[in-house]
Amino acid sequence: MKLLLDTHCWLWLGLQPKQLGRKTRALISDLSNDTYLSTASAWEIAIKCAAGKLRLPMEASAYVRTRLRVSQTQPLAIGLDHALAVTALEALHRDPFDRLLVAQAQIEGMTIVSADERIAKYNVLVHDART
Repeated sequence: MKLLLDTHCWLWLGLQPKQLGRKTRALISDLSNDTYLSTASAWEIAIKCAAGKLRLPMEASAYVRTRLRVSQTQPLAIGLDHALAVTALEALHRDPFDRLLVAQAQIEGMTIVSADERIAKYNVLVHDART
């Protein structure tokens, strides 16, 4: 299974793993699954750190790179098709980062791991991160 971690879930994985449900932690640690972090999430993390809305144990760039390696999470680049697919999505979610994750998951055939109930309103596979 290809898992696309929502930004908050990826942060929880490294900073507050107990926020993720037992089933979710098992799903992510199962090496038969491929786990991804969108470049959109890395961008969101960088923006929030720069604005003082998110504190990490080290500089954002170093943290993201280190945690990608440690968590065996693969980066998922934003492609032109991903960016353009956002225009076909209903305005069910106002967060542009989350809308891009939905578009990426749809195009790439991924399951989004998220605790955000608004994402489940889209035509996309979602795993509730709290389970």
